[in-house]
Amino acid sequence: MRGEYKTPGGKLVAVDFDVVDGRLRGVQVTGDFFLEPPEALERIAGALEGLPVAEATEELIAEQIRANLDDAVEMVGFSPEAVARAVRRAWS
Repeated sequence: MRGEYKTPGGKLVAVDFDVVDGRLRGVQVTGDFFLEPPEALERIAGALEGLPVAEATEELIAEQIRANLDDAVEMVGFSPEAVARAVRRAWS
C-alpha cells in the first residue's frame, strides 16, 4: 500500500507498507522533506512497524513516531502528523 500527503509548505511525504495479519509491515517513509540526522528516518519507519491497522488513528500514529524520536531530531518540512496522514491515506 502507498499513501501520500503534501504538507501545507508543499513538501511530499510518502509511506509504503504491506498489511500482514492486520499490522503494518515493511514500512518505508520517503519524500522531499529534510531530516537531521538522516538515520532518524529508520526510527520513524520502525515506530510504525507492527502497528495494528484497526487501531491506527492519525493521533496514535503521530504519537508513536514522537515517542521514538528524541529532541535532537529535526524534521524540516514535515511532522509526525504528516506521516500519520500519509499512512491513513493509504487505505482511505
